[in-house]
Amino acid sequence: MKTLLSIGHGYSARAIAPALIENGWTVYGTVRTEESAALAEAQGVKPIIWTAPDDPSVLPLAEVTHILSSVAPERGEDQMDPVLACAAMEIAHAPMLEWMGYLSTIGVYGDREGGWVDEYSERTPSTARGRARLQAEEMWTRLGQIADIPVNLFRLAGIYGPGRGPFEKVRQGKARIVDKPGQVFSRIHVEDIAQVVHAAIMRRDLSGAWNVCDDCPIDPGEVLAYAAELLGMPKPPVVAFDEASMSPMARSFYSESRRVKNDRIKDELGVTLKYPNYKVGLQALLAQSEG
Repeated sequence: MKTLLSIGHGYSARAIAPALIENGWTVYGTVRTEESAALAEAQGVKPIIWTAPDDPSVLPLAEVTHILSSVAPERGEDQMDPVLACAAMEIAHAPMLEWMGYLSTIGVYGDREGGWVDEYSERTPSTARGRARLQAEEMWTRLGQIADIPVNLFRLAGIYGPGRGPFEKVRQGKARIVDKPGQVFSRIHVEDIAQVVHAAIMRRDLSGAWNVCDDCPIDPGEVLAYAAELLGMPKPPVVAFDEASMSPMARSFYSESRRVKNDRIKDELGVTLKYPNYKVGLQALLAQSEG
C-alpha cells in the first residue's frame, strides 16, 4: 500500500489525487481552511489542517511513502521554503519514504528574450520569486541526497484548467490584450500536470527536473483573442504594456519571455499531452463548462 502526503493540497494537487486513490493509494493533504478540508475529503483525501507550518508532528510521516509539496516559498529572497524550514530532518528520516516531488516553476530559467530552454539550461532567475524557487529546488534536492531517495522537480508553466481560464474575463469585458512585442509565455493544462506527476511517481529510477508545459509557447494576447473567438465575442481591446494596469506580480511575469522545451516528459516519461496547445485546451474547457 502506497501513501502520498500532499503538502499544500491546492489546485494542481487536487487534479493529481483521484487517479492515485482509484489505484488504492491513501492520500493525505495539508490545507489551511475548513472549506479546503471539505473539498479534499469529498475527493477521498484525508485532510490535515496545517495553518502555520511550524509543527511537523501533525504530519503522518511514519506511514508516507511519497511526498509532493506544492507550497511556494515565503516572499523575499532570503526566505526559506516553509515546509523544509519546519520539517526537513523529520522528512529525511521518515521510515517508509521512497520518493519526493516539488512543484516548482519555469521562472527559475529567468528571461531569455524569447529563446528556448530545456531542463539542462542554466537557471538564472531574474525575479525575487524565481530566485526563491531556485533556492527551494536546491534544498529539496539536497534533502533527497540526505535521505538517499529520488527527488523530482516539476517546473510548471502557466496553469489553466476548469475554473481557471480566460473565458470569465472575456465574458465580463475585463480582458485586455497587453501589447509587448516579442512576449512569449508557456502554459499547461492542470490535467497534463497530473499525468506528468503520475508518470514520474511510477518511474522510481528517474529523478531530476521536468519541464511541464505544452508544445505551444505563444503571445498571451493570442490566447485571449482565441477565447473571445470561441465565445463569439469581439477581440479584447489592446493596451500598450507601459500603459497597462496590472498587479506587481502580473507585471513581473511580463518581465520575462522564454520558450520552454518539454521533450524530456515525452521521451523519458512517455507522456502524451492531452492538451498539446492552447486551442485544444480552451475548446475542451468551453465544452466542459457548457456541458
